Amino acid sequence: MVQNMFRTGFLVRATHTLLTWVITLILFLHNTDLRRCEERGELLPPVLFFLLVMLSVLLYFAVSLMDPGFVLTDTVKGSNEEMESMIPQTSTPRMRRCGYCLLQQQPMRAKHCQTCKRCVRRFDHHCPWMENCVGERNHRWFMVYLLVQLLALLWALHALSGLSPVVSWDQWFRANGFLLAALCVVGVFSAVVLVLLCCHLYLVSVNCTTWEFMARHRISYLKNRGDERSPFDRGPLCNLRDFCCARSAVTWEATYDRSAPNSV
Repeated sequence: MVQNMFRTGFLVRATHTLLTWVITLILFLHNTDLRRCEERGELLPPVLFFLLVMLSVLLYFAVSLMDPGFVLTDTVKGSNEEMESMIPQTSTPRMRRCGYCLLQQQPMRAKHCQTCKRCVRRFDHHCPWMENCVGERNHRWFMVYLLVQLLALLWALHALSGLSPVVSWDQWFRANGFLLAALCVVGVFSAVVLVLLCCHLYLVSVNCTTWEFMARHRISYLKNRGDERSPFDRGPLCNLRDFCCARSAVTWEATYDRSAPNSV
């Protein structure tokens, strides 16, 4: 994990951490609701906000440095015949060979990431702000991170909402310059995180990934299906339950075969 931290993503992670704590310091050192709570001796809101920010940073690094579900080449090569015998071939497209990392059998819903240079199980997308893929193993933690980050950002927006009223524009910018800059940054990030969270909640509820949603016409196991519904969709409640509670890798080929139009 320590080695991963100092790869090409070090600058991105350092920028995220620095930006987070700079905005947090602005909230505590300038005339905001959190600062006024401190001055009145009401320490519970500032402490809770600080813990929420700490949790968001820890989740960011956990998701950023976690194995997203890389396909192990030696494991897959050693089990080709066994996998083919377990998976019905009547309606399931043949498992593909990855021309980049030389996997003989690329599992269904896996995709090779050009940035990570590995195949990722249930690939969703490569997140440049994380410098890591979002896949089968870290997708749920990515969702938890988005939720915690959104709560922290909305709290920060509330704390920044009371800018100091001053008579002249020059005095107003001097008094509120840092707060105004922080307000713009937090506002933009709040909108982005909110949109991301809503989109991912929808995709999870229909058991579809970002990659499958955006590139359906290019994916072999989706482009020839007659309906637009995901072949892995078992209903919102089952999809959410499986997403939150799955403990091991799923054999999506079997799920796909059961959902085929000519299956019994």
